[in-house]
Parts: sequence; structure tokens; C-alpha cells
Amino acid sequence: MVEQTERISFTVSQSQGGQRLDIFLAQSEAALSRSQVKYAIEEGDVLVNGKVPKVSQHLKEGDVIVLTKKPPVEAVAVPQEMPLNIVYEDDAVIVINKPAGLVVHPAPGNPDKTLVNALLFHCHDLSGIGGVLRPGIVHRLDKDTSGLIVAAKSDDAHRQLSVQFEKHDVYKKYLALVWGDIKGNSGEIVLPVGRHTNNRKKMSTKSKHGKGALTLWKVRERYGVATLLEVEIKTGRTHQIRVHLSDRGYPVVGDVVYGNSAKINTVKDPLLKAKIKEFNRQALHAAQLSFIHPQKGERMVFTADMPKDMTDLCAHLRASAKQVDSKNDMWKDKLKV
Repeated sequence: MVEQTERISFTVSQSQGGQRLDIFLAQSEAALSRSQVKYAIEEGDVLVNGKVPKVSQHLKEGDVIVLTKKPPVEAVAVPQEMPLNIVYEDDAVIVINKPAGLVVHPAPGNPDKTLVNALLFHCHDLSGIGGVLRPGIVHRLDKDTSGLIVAAKSDDAHRQLSVQFEKHDVYKKYLALVWGDIKGNSGEIVLPVGRHTNNRKKMSTKSKHGKGALTLWKVRERYGVATLLEVEIKTGRTHQIRVHLSDRGYPVVGDVVYGNSAKINTVKDPLLKAKIKEFNRQALHAAQLSFIHPQKGERMVFTADMPKDMTDLCAHLRASAKQVDSKNDMWKDKLKV
């Protein structure tokens, strides 16, 4: 028997007033988990008084909630033979240097050819805690971010790594190419990060319900129109680096979500401008990953060099900056004469 879409209506009672929407629905007869409730709200399948609400919205007596409960879609991640850049592997964990453009796990719009599909083919024994679509996945990287990611090969390893992430005992460093000549040689950004008020697919530092986030940065190399930064995150909020740097006026080069398209106009070198336009992803690379091995109990540190697309772009930026410096020196010499 095929399940049909069901529309369920609730009216908030006096005793239920003040309760969060996601908690209310998770405890209702809809029989959904909080993660399922969150997904339904983000997909627009929940209305409060005829309007699209926030996941954390607090309810009032008399509020009318309408939930469109859709039948579950069976989605099973299947093993697929794909190349993997394996940095380290043993019986407990596998560390991958993920290329830009590779999605971590299946999702609407990306049903297969993900890192999970490749891992299932390679490992055959990933932990099952992440669910059918995300076996072994303890953390994630955005599709267009390259670099290091660890997956668990046993449930025990998954649990231990998850605890380390929760306690911020996993250390992650990134290389980020940002627009502008950033002021200072190092600094920190302490701003909460939460779901954007008007666009549920974006994050923002202006969210009313943002969670604390700390980003440390230091300059690796300056190119005048852009700066290469080494970035360490002490918290793992979604899109944290991209949101924090954009908020400070130094968005990541190639970031179409949090970037500023007008920044390209600061580039006077036509060849360099063309190279930047050809760069079709955010210039962000997870260069270092450190965690305590769940079986050995010792801290392990892994590194991954910046990929060719970023190194090539930095080389073009470096060459262009040298040309600018050379011209400036020439004019200074003429003025002295």
C-alpha cells in the first residue's frame, strides 16, 4: 500500500504556549523525529498561522500549525567505484583528501556519486550511526571546499570522534584566499552564526538564534587585491569561515553565496581578472586535521597541500602583484630624478 501525503492541523493550547515549534511537533501525533521536523520546516512543509516559521519559533496559545506530512522516499546509498585520495586508513578510521566539487553524502539533487558512495565501495564496513545516507560521516565539508575529512569505520570509532567534535578536541586549519588587503597580520572573529532570517539555505552573523563561533586567522601571503590566510576554527558552525570573513569585509574568492561580485572590479590586470573568473569555486581548502585516534588514544595530525587550482591562482596573483610593485618602484625612481 502506497502512503499518501497527509495534512495534519494542530491548535496550540494554553499549556503548550511558549514551547518551541520543533519540540512541539516532535512530541505530537505526527510521529516525527526532531531532525525530520527540522527538515520539514526548512522544506516549507510546516506553516504557523499560514506563514513559514523558523525551526526555533516559540508558539503562542491559539496558533494554528499545519504540517504537510509526505510519504518517506526510500533512498539507499549504493557503493560506487570512484577514485579516492586516501591520506590514512586503518580498521577504525579513514582520512580522505576530498577534491572540490565532490559532495560528501547523498541529498536531494545529489543522489549518488558522492564521497559516501565511494567510501562504501572502498571500505565495505563503514559505521552505521550516520544513517543510511551518511554511513561513517562524522563531519562534512562543503561541496566546493577541498581538503581533509575523516570517516569512521566502526560504531565505536564514530561515537568517540563525535564526542571529540562536540568538545572541540578536533583541530582544523584551512587556507582561504580572500578579497582585499586585510588589515593586520593576525586576528580573531568572535560572532554567533545561525540560520539566515530570510534565506534558510544561508547562514548569518545577524541571526537571532545564532550559536557562538570563534575563528582565528593569520596572513600567509599578500597580493594587494587579495590575501591568502591560514584559518583555524575553534567551533564548527555551518559555513563559519565563509560567513565570518564575509562579515568582516573580506569574502572568500569565488564564493557565490557570501561573496561580493563587485570585488572583481578591483582587479586591473586583465589576465588576472580572467583567471579569477575561471576559478569556479570558493578558494577554501582544509589543509590540516588533527584528532585523537579512537583506538590508539594518541593524537594524529594530517596535512594536505593546497590543490593545483588554488596554487595556480595564487601564482597569478603573486606575479600580478610583483608587476604592480615594479611599476610603483619605477615611478618612485623617476620622481627622485
